[in-house]
Amino acid sequence: MINTKTIGPFKGEPDVARLKAAFKRQPVDRVPNFEVLIEDQHVEKFLGKFAGNTLAFGGDPAKGVVDPDLVRPMYPDDFIDLCNIIGQDAMVFDAGIWAPFKRMGENGKLVQVADRSVKTRKDFEALILDSDRQINDAVKYVKEYKEVLAKRNSKIGVVCLYGCIMQTPYEFLVGMNDFMMMVYEDRQLVEDIMEVETQHYVKLTKAIIDAGVDVVWPADDVAFKTGLFLPPKIMKEIWIPRMARIFEPAVNANIPIIFHSDGKIDDIVEDLIEMGLDCLNPMDPYGINYRDYKKRFGSRLCLSGNVDIEWPLSKGTPEEVDSDVKEHMEVLKPGYGYVATCSHSIVNYIPHENVIAYINAIHKYGVY
Repeated sequence: MINTKTIGPFKGEPDVARLKAAFKRQPVDRVPNFEVLIEDQHVEKFLGKFAGNTLAFGGDPAKGVVDPDLVRPMYPDDFIDLCNIIGQDAMVFDAGIWAPFKRMGENGKLVQVADRSVKTRKDFEALILDSDRQINDAVKYVKEYKEVLAKRNSKIGVVCLYGCIMQTPYEFLVGMNDFMMMVYEDRQLVEDIMEVETQHYVKLTKAIIDAGVDVVWPADDVAFKTGLFLPPKIMKEIWIPRMARIFEPAVNANIPIIFHSDGKIDDIVEDLIEMGLDCLNPMDPYGINYRDYKKRFGSRLCLSGNVDIEWPLSKGTPEEVDSDVKEHMEVLKPGYGYVATCSHSIVNYIPHENVIAYINAIHKYGVY
């Protein structure tokens, strides 16, 4: 009988050392479970009160730009309580998923651009990059999380999610179709936009490392389920060298790096390994065969993700969830380089009993 009522006992307290060891494919007591985003209704059911989602309190940066005056990371005490309930080794917050391009609003306040109105160099040059605000906020929240963890004598870690140097322009500044055309019709403008973002994110990476972050999580959705948005040659010219510069401060400081992109990213995995990547997420099940990735990359990368939020998590039974997690464990667990994560995020439309079955299955089948 599958337990769908409560999170059962699990081996070992939440400890970022476990997560870091798994990233380096070193022995651990159990496979870590680590979600980038658990949406608010599941958080509320676990904690018995509203506490926002795990990326933010007051908004949802994963779905669009948010006002930093109105939205902040989940309060650390609530996040620590949640990690203790579900056995998660680290807390993650939005430190700058979207590059902070802004323009002056009617009320005299800087407003983040999300209207896809940047079509020319003149449009771009009219924007203001609010770099200091985003970096200062990220540092402030890393320190806040660290202070509360120290007070509670907790071994849970702190992770920052940020760095969408391609998705920011195609999602919010330019628009997907116009951005892809711009790559061919005005490539210098595309590169100039990405260069400004890269310089900002290199500074942000250095700042959060100095503030004591445990793991950095650059992210950028760069692929369909069939392959990269742009030809590999162009990606290796305009994207790879810039993302490598964002990785570099963490590589130099021996801070583990996890990278996220949806879609089939086969053509850049070797580049990511060469750049110093430790863990690849989420092995999008609509484009990636996790058995294949384990064979090809499992000796050089920690792999994370692939449990599909549609089936089994949303539309399957708790028994099917349990069986799917078991199958993933049998393939991905050997060799220690596996972090159990779903294919996207623990969204509200997943039945809560399936979330419980999912976490319990990770703890049941993930013991070494």
